[in-house]
Amino acid sequence: MFKFRTGIGYDVHQLGSEEELWIGGIKIKHEKGSIGHSDGDVLIHAICDALLGAASLRDIGFHFPDNDPSLKGIDSKILLNKTVGIIRSKGFEIGNIDSVICLQRPKLKDHIPTMVNVLASVMKIEAEDISIKATTTEKLGFVGKEEGISAYASVLIYKK
Repeated sequence: MFKFRTGIGYDVHQLGSEEELWIGGIKIKHEKGSIGHSDGDVLIHAICDALLGAASLRDIGFHFPDNDPSLKGIDSKILLNKTVGIIRSKGFEIGNIDSVICLQRPKLKDHIPTMVNVLASVMKIEAEDISIKATTTEKLGFVGKEEGISAYASVLIYKK
């Protein structure tokens, strides 16, 4: 018998002109990037929160605090790999991930297949188990004004 659990994650980062834009584990060329303690990858951070929440293991800030100097500038793929290790150590496996990135510019559709493949490799799951969608906010709010980026993730995990 399987035990199924779901989790949701959400993350936001401010955009700045002196930063790199990392989304879904890949660097995207753009005049603005995410401001953060790590590399500011909102999609990975939302996925980490969703995975940890589904396993009732708190959140990304608990496991990887933004005041820890050893995590300054860290590649979020490392955090994702560690997060997957944490949930697997509790007997959970990933069923699937569904996510949305909210960003006015640049358009992400051509980058999504690469993001999926990178994330699947880091988590050691099938690419078909990851869905990434991108949307704008029709120029409304902080995303629409290109002041920030946000991401949502929903996950299904299971334990045998």
